[in-house]
Amino acid sequence: MTLPQRILVGDAGAQIALARWGEPASGKPPALLLHGTGFVAEVWAEVAESLAADYTVYALDRRGHGLSHKPPAERYQFRDFAEDVCMVVERLDLRDIYGIGHSAGATDLMLATKLVPDRFARLFVTEPTVMDPRTPRSGGLSEIANASVQGVLRRRAEFDNADDLFRRLREAPAFAPWTEPSLWAYVHHGFARLDDGRMRLRCTPEIESALLGPIFQAMEQVYTGDARGNPFPWFAEIACPVRIATAEQSWPIYKEMADRAAALIPHASRRTFANVGHCVAQEAPALMVAALRTFAERAA
Repeated sequence: MTLPQRILVGDAGAQIALARWGEPASGKPPALLLHGTGFVAEVWAEVAESLAADYTVYALDRRGHGLSHKPPAERYQFRDFAEDVCMVVERLDLRDIYGIGHSAGATDLMLATKLVPDRFARLFVTEPTVMDPRTPRSGGLSEIANASVQGVLRRRAEFDNADDLFRRLREAPAFAPWTEPSLWAYVHHGFARLDDGRMRLRCTPEIESALLGPIFQAMEQVYTGDARGNPFPWFAEIACPVRIATAEQSWPIYKEMADRAAALIPHASRRTFANVGHCVAQEAPALMVAALRTFAERAA
């Protein structure tokens, strides 16, 4: 596999790390890839390598992940992530962007598109995290959701070595369908190799728990935002072409949230990936690339 160039963007202490396939001087338009919760830029590697034939491809480590900065627990609101995307777009002066996002990373792109609408040509989003602000539910998180947010704190964060880590992940149902290159990319970049060879998770259990709070609030229609307000009404203002994809074998809540997104963006088109789960780009990268190219052609 072709190794991307690693770059840091932003001010000291608040930098966002990116992996880049290709050179800006090539004149190819940019594709901007956003991973889901807990992952890292390089899990897009197989998709990015294929897209690099036609685009300069950038994949972000979202805040709290990979080599990007790790702010305090209260700074993982949806708007924080969207503002990171805008900062990267503006610092790198990216234009005519093909935005490609997965899960909560898809949400980052959709909100950023409202903030800098002149920079995006189109969006392809797979199972974004979405609440419908027109039908909020009163009250807080359910007991099940609270237990999930707290349960992450008990997740194992260190492993004996990379081979042991790979084996354990391969045995986990969530990672069993992933391609070998995608899973190794997660091992090598989602974890830090310590001096003794042990592997430590970069998106720590404490960070992931902080990330999941707002995500579960959106899922359960109780997200209210922070002092800056709730950004989900912005979806109605997205003007560029949008394709919202779902995966046949993923959980029902992901399909429900995709329906919410489609209801908020009336001009959006839909796509369903057959015989794959939530992480389409890591389970069936060729299928994802074909869908991305088809949408680009039709949107053009």
